[in-house]
Amino acid sequence: MLKVAVLVSGGGTNLQAIIDSIENGKITNTEIVAVISNNKNAYALERASKAGIKAMCISPKDYENRALFNTALLQAVEESGADLVVLAGFLVVIPEEMIQKYRNRIINVHPSLIPSFCGTGYYGVKVHEAALERGVRVSGATVHFVDEGTDTGPIILQKAVEVLDGDTPEILQKRIMERAEWIILPMAIDLIANEKIEVVDGKVITKK
Repeated sequence: MLKVAVLVSGGGTNLQAIIDSIENGKITNTEIVAVISNNKNAYALERASKAGIKAMCISPKDYENRALFNTALLQAVEESGADLVVLAGFLVVIPEEMIQKYRNRIINVHPSLIPSFCGTGYYGVKVHEAALERGVRVSGATVHFVDEGTDTGPIILQKAVEVLDGDTPEILQKRIMERAEWIILPMAIDLIANEKIEVVDGKVITKK
């Protein structure tokens, strides 16, 4: 059974997609052991509580410096017993110690087709603003392993979504969540839970 800790900052729609996918069998052999937020007002914490999942807030504001916060965050993940850490809209830089300890065991969902519109400064609706400004006709989402860079880790899954005339950043954001993020994030977790993927030379190989 794969034990998952989900890290969140906001509404938790991707968290809900994971919860629903475990319940309906799209994700197998998996349980969520903790939901951790850096924001005590994140609705994601309420979603976790409603689903009977242990939920906690670890905020940088509660620590004298970032090093103490990083230690507390890593400790919480370790104590949860998680095998896999899922970043579901977590707007905090992951400590290097955590990346090293959980090498190829931290995944993130990003709302674009990496390497487009990713890296430092590209998060949330800003990604979709940039995509529309560039005039792309196709965008989408990517699930990838997390490494020391920003959105630079090995890519697990991608799904394209058409950009339509008249799209606003908010409309595009919603379509990409519904048609890509909420689909490929559960798929990636299920692949990992059933040992269907491995990382070889910095690239993800899917096993038959």
